[in-house]
Amino acid sequence: MAHLAHYREAHPMVFVVTHWINLVSMILLILTGFIIHYPFLAGLTGICRGVHVFCGFVLFLNCVFRVIASFIVKTSPTGGTRKQTTDIKSWLPQKDNRHQALEWIKYYLFLKKDHPLGAKLGVPQKLSYLLIPFLILVMFWTGLCLWGETMNVPAFAATTTLVGGAMSMRIIHYYGMFVFIIFMFIHVYLANVESTAPTKLMFFHKEHGGLVYDPDIHNIVGEDMDPSADK
Repeated sequence: MAHLAHYREAHPMVFVVTHWINLVSMILLILTGFIIHYPFLAGLTGICRGVHVFCGFVLFLNCVFRVIASFIVKTSPTGGTRKQTTDIKSWLPQKDNRHQALEWIKYYLFLKKDHPLGAKLGVPQKLSYLLIPFLILVMFWTGLCLWGETMNVPAFAATTTLVGGAMSMRIIHYYGMFVFIIFMFIHVYLANVESTAPTKLMFFHKEHGGLVYDPDIHNIVGEDMDPSADK
């Protein structure tokens, strides 16, 4: 079955930039985190700590901006259309896919050949995207509990005491990193299981032709195999 067209309206440039910032920050946090935990490159440990803290702040602030922007910036609520609505509506259950959870799970597990049509994000994608801001917040908070400059701030010190001390906090922060790693692999799979077109659109703003979908009537209304001709 043909796929929905992928238009730039689904991912405005501001969200392409925030996505790049997230990716670079997460990769640097993971790499420096490993070096800090296992200082096999002793000469780089100090630099890695600095980069780790810096990227932690960048990731957190970028996440805050992205969440706020979702209430302001408009995006297409589904593939195959240039019509737009406030981005936050794509995060929440939509008429186009609130009944499709089981169908999307079957598709992701290769139990269903054709993917469900409607809404920009599959139901499992929505759930993972809603959880990631909370994970970033937890990692940022636990990181501040361990950072020498902030660990004695009453709120952070109280949190460290609550979990059983600094070692317990390090364990929580360290294994939280693996949750990030698992999320990244799942995210890459869910985003590209249909095709690599969504990734090309997100990273390079490259549009891809396909079926045209009308979110007002929730149905396919045609084909657009050359999106560049629409410009």
